Amino acid sequence: MGGFCVVFLLVALAERWAPRRRAGTATAPRWIANLGLVIVDNLLLRLLSAASAVGTAVTLEAQGWGLFNRLPWPAWFEGLAAVVLLDFAIYLQHVLFHAVPLLWRFHRVHHSDRDFDVTTGVRFHPLEVLLSVIYKMAVVAVLGLPAVAVLAFEMILNATSLFNHGNVFLPIGVDRVLRWFLVTPDMHRVHHSPVRVETDSNFGFNLPWWDRLFGTYRPQPATGHDAMAIGLDNVRQPDRWPFFGLLAMPFWRNL
Repeated sequence: MGGFCVVFLLVALAERWAPRRRAGTATAPRWIANLGLVIVDNLLLRLLSAASAVGTAVTLEAQGWGLFNRLPWPAWFEGLAAVVLLDFAIYLQHVLFHAVPLLWRFHRVHHSDRDFDVTTGVRFHPLEVLLSVIYKMAVVAVLGLPAVAVLAFEMILNATSLFNHGNVFLPIGVDRVLRWFLVTPDMHRVHHSPVRVETDSNFGFNLPWWDRLFGTYRPQPATGHDAMAIGLDNVRQPDRWPFFGLLAMPFWRNL
C-alpha cells in the first residue's frame, strides 16, 4: 500500500506538471468514482487476504508443491522467470476479458472512463478484481512460483498500471526507446480508444513484448493522441451517482 501511494502521488504530480492531453471531462466526479472503486476493491482483498496469489505461493513453498518448487534453479533465475511468466499470464487474462462477453461486461467498467489518467489505472469492478485473484491463484498453484517473486510482481503490476495510465507527456524519443522494455502511457492509451481494432490492441500492462509477439501491437491511434476519443461509444459513465453506476454497469441489460 505504501508503494502504491508513492507511485500514485508521483504520477499525479507529473500529470499536473507535464500533461499529455487536456482533460475532456470534469476531474472531481471521475476521481471520486474511480477512487471509490479502489476502496471497495481493497476492502474485498482484505477480506480475502488468506486467498491470494501470494498466500497460495507461501502455502505451496511450505509443502514443496508445484513445478518451480521441484526444479533446482538458482533463486535469482526463478524469481525473474516467475515475474515474466506472471506478466504473460496477465496478458492472456486481459485478452480473455475482451474476448469473452460475460467477462467483458465487468471489464468495460475500466474502458468506460471518458478520460485517461492515473485513476483510470485503478478503475476496476470488484468482481473483475475477484476473478483476477482466482486466476492468479490458479497460475501460481500450477507453477509453484516463489512467494517473494509473486509479491514483487504484484507490486510491479500495481506501479506500472498507474504509470501507463498516466496523462504524462514523454518526449517522442524517450517513448520510442522505453516502449521496447515497458508499456508507456502513449502505448497503452491506444487501448482505450472506442475504435474496436484499437481497443483490442496493446493489452500489456508491464512488458510490451507479448503484444509484439502475438500481433496485438498498434503503435499509434489512427487519429493521433491529441484527437483520439477515450472510452466506449455505447457505454458512458453515469452523470448521476457515478460510483454506484459503475458498480451496476456490468448488470445493465441494454448492452
